[in-house]
Amino acid sequence: MLAIILILVVSCIAITWIASASWRTKQHRLNITQQPFPHEWREILKRRIPFFRMLPADLQLQLKKHIQVFINEKRFVGCDGLQINDEIRVTVAAQACLLLLNRQTDFYPNLKEILIYPSAFIVENQQQHGAGVVSDQRRVLAGESWQDGRVILSWQTTKHDAAIPDDGSNVVIHEFAHQLDQEGGNANGAPILKNIADYQSWSETLMLEYQHLVTASRTGEQSLFSYYGATNPAEFFAVISEVFFEQPLPFYELHPALYKELSSFYQLDPINWR
Repeated sequence: MLAIILILVVSCIAITWIASASWRTKQHRLNITQQPFPHEWREILKRRIPFFRMLPADLQLQLKKHIQVFINEKRFVGCDGLQINDEIRVTVAAQACLLLLNRQTDFYPNLKEILIYPSAFIVENQQQHGAGVVSDQRRVLAGESWQDGRVILSWQTTKHDAAIPDDGSNVVIHEFAHQLDQEGGNANGAPILKNIADYQSWSETLMLEYQHLVTASRTGEQSLFSYYGATNPAEFFAVISEVFFEQPLPFYELHPALYKELSSFYQLDPINWR
């Protein structure tokens, strides 16, 4: 009986502590967003983020509040001599937080830091082939998302992609779509959806479109989506997220069912921003 009482007491303490921590986090974020949005950050948005002007007024306000929380909570680390400044923080945060608008969000809870290289960076790893053969592999990347709480970005590519908001290519959107995908575990193209009932339609629609892209990549058939999305379902989700935000009209015209799934997930309809 004593053991049961102790378990109940410990459980109550744990629940109370978790609830208290959650309340403190919400209160802290509320305090952050009640502060004026810095004038210098506003100028950076005007200079670096053309899509910001396309957003409806309510989403502009929402995005600015998200940026304040994101920059307050995430650590930015400069690599290869790059010095982190507000221009980098705001440019990255604005694009990353675009994916959080209109949604219940915990601001990428697994993400702790963003590593920024001046330009594309080299990643070295090992690849295992058949018969136990292992080879060293060097890849030049503009971005990478890690499940251990890190996103790595090229500042050169980040600036370039932000400046051209309608070409369907955006490294920040791509890598932070991976972060959303990884919130439920390994990235597999199935992020946490609002309702359990939504998974069947999501799975059927995305798998069908994924298979179409795989076929197109093999035959050379033209596609709105980069062939890189045919690598695996996780990359497919990240690639179509880029196009959803940057080329919503052709996306809707060519892939209406897929557009509907992403619009439901992101709780946004970018067609109306143009």
